[in-house]
Amino acid sequence: MTVLIIEDEPRAAKELKNMIQQIDDTIQVTGILESVEQAKDWFALNPQPDLILSDIQLADGLSFEIYSQVQVTSAVIFCTAFDEYLLHAFDTNAVSYLLKPVTIEKLEKALGKYNQMKAAFAHTTVPNNLQSLMQMIKPAHKTALLVNEKEKIIPVQVKDIACIYLDNTILQITTLQNKKYFITATMDETEKILDPADFYRANRQYLINRAAIVNAERYFARKLVVKLMVPTEEQIVVSKAKSADFLQWLES
Repeated sequence: MTVLIIEDEPRAAKELKNMIQQIDDTIQVTGILESVEQAKDWFALNPQPDLILSDIQLADGLSFEIYSQVQVTSAVIFCTAFDEYLLHAFDTNAVSYLLKPVTIEKLEKALGKYNQMKAAFAHTTVPNNLQSLMQMIKPAHKTALLVNEKEKIIPVQVKDIACIYLDNTILQITTLQNKKYFITATMDETEKILDPADFYRANRQYLINRAAIVNAERYFARKLVVKLMVPTEEQIVVSKAKSADFLQWLES
């Protein structure tokens, strides 16, 4: 098996390589790359590896830029210090998502999962394409959320939701018609059941619908402020770290 490491911290990259060799000394590490641009150049000149170990926040951007601009057929294990990219990661060929610090136990388990999926997929009649398998195992997303209004239970169509706002522990839905409802689920639970192609977690407090976005404005420190069709409780600020990812999502 061949493995490519994409990691901009030399010490972390060396530790990953050492752990891989401890787990299975037959695995060949074909390269260690530090940036989005370096990775794009590498894929243009080299055969694709079986597996990629990839950080997300690199020196020149998010590694998602690689997978959106290069036709990557390799499976990917993400190794990152941030949990906010989890859903976006599984829009790629991700088979596992490891939070740093990555231990040999975590990595061995992720490699085992990859090997199990590869073996299971080899016995199906579906064409040998890992991305097809990813599509098969993705969960279905909700088309409506149930809300309580006095004695009534009302289905709110997901396509009609402008944004979902977290106020301390209370989750509020605002529709495109500026109607407001409250739900008892958590923000993380709600985010998981909505299609990430339509809804983006702008920050800890806001989950926003692409259809409700009017524009995004540059803000200080390379942040963005997003304006919706309906008034919001607070400014919707996208951090510098997520700005490139947000604009890529908005464009795709």
